[in-house]
Amino acid sequence: MSQNHLSSFSPALAPGASVFPSRFARVFAIALIFTMALAVRLYDLTDLPLDFHPTRQLLSAIKARGLYYETQPDGIPTWKLETAIRQAKLKADVEPVVFERVVAFTYRFTGEQLWIARIYSSLFWLIGGIFLFMLVRELISFEGAIFSAVYYLFFPYSIIASRSFQPDPLMVMLVLAFWWMFSRWITLTPGPSPIGRGVKAAILAGLLGGLAIFIKFSAAFFVIGAALGLGLSRFTLRELSRNTQVWLMAFLGILPAAAYLVYGIFIGGYLGGQFSGRFIPALLLSPVNYLQWATKADLAAGGLFSMLGLLGLFLVNNKQLRSFMIGLWIAYLSYGLFFNYHVATHDYYHLPLIPIVALSLSPFGDWFFARLTEASPSPWVRSAVYFILLFGLFSVLWSVRNQMKAVDYRPEALMWAEVGEQLADERVVALTQDYGSRLEYWGLKTAATWPYVGDINYIDARGGSFSFDELFNEYSSKRDFFLITDFDELDRQLELKSRLFASYLIHAQGDGYIIFDLRSPMSGGHSGS
Repeated sequence: MSQNHLSSFSPALAPGASVFPSRFARVFAIALIFTMALAVRLYDLTDLPLDFHPTRQLLSAIKARGLYYETQPDGIPTWKLETAIRQAKLKADVEPVVFERVVAFTYRFTGEQLWIARIYSSLFWLIGGIFLFMLVRELISFEGAIFSAVYYLFFPYSIIASRSFQPDPLMVMLVLAFWWMFSRWITLTPGPSPIGRGVKAAILAGLLGGLAIFIKFSAAFFVIGAALGLGLSRFTLRELSRNTQVWLMAFLGILPAAAYLVYGIFIGGYLGGQFSGRFIPALLLSPVNYLQWATKADLAAGGLFSMLGLLGLFLVNNKQLRSFMIGLWIAYLSYGLFFNYHVATHDYYHLPLIPIVALSLSPFGDWFFARLTEASPSPWVRSAVYFILLFGLFSVLWSVRNQMKAVDYRPEALMWAEVGEQLADERVVALTQDYGSRLEYWGLKTAATWPYVGDINYIDARGGSFSFDELFNEYSSKRDFFLITDFDELDRQLELKSRLFASYLIHAQGDGYIIFDLRSPMSGGHSGS
């Protein structure tokens, strides 16, 4: 085990004893793990981004396309350019448009290829894994770092989610980079002196933390939680508050996001209503909401792994690591209580939990490999260990590969283009997937979106009211057609289904869609099939 071995699960092994006994073995293990992690993320690369929260992914796709079309690329009709740019500008800017600008810039060289974003997201996640590995190696051991990295890179949800076109993989990468750099600052700072050897690390940590928060404001919980956890492991709160470098990091961390908020709220005016509904006080007393939170967390990080990570708090004797872990878990709990509606309904809100669990599992990884080393002294036994470990990784990758291969979303692009042609320039209300984003992206048609059952429940949770007749009259009186593509959702809204089939003629229908004509209601009965 490494000289940096800090856990106390077992007696120290003989110098050089390890499942990875040589420098070559360690380098090979790292290279193999990260190569496999990248390869599985690039599998089925060109499929449409509909496998994971397509509403969120298509939001970024529409923005990126609009930014790209603003550069007036050759060969694209003027009407299409104008439509795509208008659709992009209609999308709300909750977070700064950074990732989308990177993808739009890349389109200049590749053309409009959605898989570009998938490559970027995968690389962001893997770079985050490198920072996680370096951090755990310094805090625990090489073996603990391998264990954490394998969980972070190969947990099935991690593989699928880290390919998505949304800012979260970039945010996680920057948070992990901040954790590592702040840990370096703690190591380099000899005491609470105003300026010391750690000033460069302080500047870099502040910039990384600030960028993470700028990319997605929720990162503030995990930046501040990590900083307090690591900082209080070495200094008192009074010493931290009097340290000039701490104030420097805080200033750099706050500045980018604060500047964006000031501009977006008071100058641009587009952020004023974007933060309402994130916290619903009534949900704090709802047991069902906590059960839903636990369900989403289990999907994203695995309940068993989260349990082992929490148990690690009681097994680590190293003060720095234990304080760090406590700070992160408190940060996650605070984050969940603040975003109490979204953590119960959006599993990707739990992506930051994956690196927290990965770090918390590192003591178990160190212990596991220590026991494995004691039990496998001969080359033959060690070879068997390698084979079993590789077989386990391959099994996970093959299962995820089958999940990716199970559905081919490419034909949907043609279906949505057909629907867009059917609707032409007509005014449309739609009950369709992803709040009309698929229709916008591939059909180049913007429709008013009829609310889902979940939206109605959200209105109820915030104390609002819902009247079907008033809502239907409001939508139908201003539109010519009612498009249905989400038939499962239609079956959940029986009142809407009955009204449409009983009162309106079917204008057109095809594989995956029905269009009702709202312009001439029937006196009664049902026409069409």
